[in-house]
Amino acid sequence: MKTADFSRRIAGLPRFIKQLITLAVDITLLLLGVYVAYVLRYGFLFVPNPKQILLMLAAPLIAVPVFIRYGLYRSVIRYLPEKAIWSIFQATAVAALLWVAIAFLTEMTGGTGVPRSVPLIYWLLITILVSISRFGAKWILRDSTGPVSREVALIIGTGEAAQQLAAALRVHRDTYVAGFIDRDPSLLGMDIAGTRVYAPASIDDLVKNYGVCQVVISDPSMGETERKAYASILGRLKIRTSILPPIADLSRGKYLVGALRNIEIDDLLGRSPVPPDEAMLQSMIEGHSIMVTGAGGSIGSELCRTIVNWKPRKLILFEVGEFALYQLERKLKSVTNCEIVPVLGSVTQQELVENVIHSHGVDTIYHCAAYKHVPLVEVNPLEGIRNNVMGTKAVADAALKTGVERFILISSDKAVRPTNVMGATKRWAEFVIRHYGDLAQQKGSAQSFSSVRFGNVLGSNGSVVPLFREQIAAGGPVTLTDENMTRYFMSIREAAELIIQSGAVIKSGETALLEMGSPVKIRDLAENMILMAGLSVRDMKNPDGDITIRVTGIREGEKLYEELFYDPDKALRTRHPKILCAEKRGTKADEIPQRLPHMQQFLDDNDAEGAKALLFDYIRQ
Repeated sequence: MKTADFSRRIAGLPRFIKQLITLAVDITLLLLGVYVAYVLRYGFLFVPNPKQILLMLAAPLIAVPVFIRYGLYRSVIRYLPEKAIWSIFQATAVAALLWVAIAFLTEMTGGTGVPRSVPLIYWLLITILVSISRFGAKWILRDSTGPVSREVALIIGTGEAAQQLAAALRVHRDTYVAGFIDRDPSLLGMDIAGTRVYAPASIDDLVKNYGVCQVVISDPSMGETERKAYASILGRLKIRTSILPPIADLSRGKYLVGALRNIEIDDLLGRSPVPPDEAMLQSMIEGHSIMVTGAGGSIGSELCRTIVNWKPRKLILFEVGEFALYQLERKLKSVTNCEIVPVLGSVTQQELVENVIHSHGVDTIYHCAAYKHVPLVEVNPLEGIRNNVMGTKAVADAALKTGVERFILISSDKAVRPTNVMGATKRWAEFVIRHYGDLAQQKGSAQSFSSVRFGNVLGSNGSVVPLFREQIAAGGPVTLTDENMTRYFMSIREAAELIIQSGAVIKSGETALLEMGSPVKIRDLAENMILMAGLSVRDMKNPDGDITIRVTGIREGEKLYEELFYDPDKALRTRHPKILCAEKRGTKADEIPQRLPHMQQFLDDNDAEGAKALLFDYIRQ
């Protein structure tokens, strides 16, 4: 009990006083160490002469500035990490060497020499004594505030959420908050709720001196530039990084500390997402019978997971892959009570599509089924055209005939000025949907046919992110087609939510454009993923790094830069801040009925060159 009282009193002292106590202890130990070094060398206690006394007094005068330089007085003793022994080892070695240099100079100027073994004994003694003093104090102070915290953390941000998190961690005593990190120069050096505010440049020192093992980002809406800056800092450090969900989510009953989640690549590189309009989502899904084609794919499956959260009357999973369909059905049925209907089939089977729509009263179709892998479609153009163009035509025709209320095609930014077969097929698919939208209007029908165009989604099957993760896990190299290649990115969850919401803000025959922020250099993405894995990039500047980035060259059909708009200045705003509407360009959609039979003939004749020629000639005219 007495030890605990003493620990609490020491811990309660101002930090400056505790640093002075540590300094006094070090001076005492250094003087003791140098005297004992002489005693061990001579083998008996002795009274030093005046010149030996001066040399002994020089020991702390030399060592203390070295200790300050190595940060031995910045660390919080209670949370001193085991790796601090390395800093002590270095500091005492440098102090001993400098003391030897002074002794040598003294001898050169006629002073009494120092026995050769004394400096080595002195270094060993002060290393042991200083280490014992630090870790002994840590042991004594372990009960000063109750159980010792298992972890030390930094919190990025100083807002309300950051302060609430710090208070919650303080109450639970399992994590010690070493400080807040903020870029605002007016806050640096201040204490907020008893915790010091530091600049981002101090993170390295804080990790080293406090043994920080976790960094928590308290502001999920942080801007893209700031995210990248923190990614480059945190990625070099082998510490865990977590992010606090939006405060609105926490207000729904989520516990503040328990809501922390590990940070993902889209948290640091992606755009700042806008929370979905829940009323809009509900109006598009609740009570509807919805069919998703290509349901087993990355976009299709995420759409399905989003849809089941909003009480649809029925969800039909239309998928050509047996295993993907089985897996998705099983997972969805484990999280929802709504009726899930798996349908195994190809979108090119129009009769099957019509029967499914009739049987289940489908009123909404999200057409995700497509071959999207650019190099594979490039070497298999006929299958790409058959599935992406003729399959879209078959499903749209079935929807028009059966009176489906809403049809939404999932398109791609590769449809804008396409240079590859996949992008060209998506452009044709957009024209097909616009044509069917026009047909519905001509019939006086309220049916809606529209498209949604966006870029890459992080985590999708075709995304570069899973490939980079696999390459990093294998030790590299990470392959990059071109140093200057850029792409647009968004999270797969946000893409699914925006696709659903787009149906409520655009009209039949229009193409929605999901606002994707600024394009990301693939090189930056690769480097940040390597850093987030706790590794370093091996290059000319860092030949001892862990992972090499190798440039392989652009593949056939690839573009350096993708575009979302034919003419950005003519994109129209909608009532949703992240959904734009593309201007209708020309009358090419009117020519689709004449072009499709010619394309079908090339497919029937297995004429890949003729099909490709027609594919590109039509959209380039």
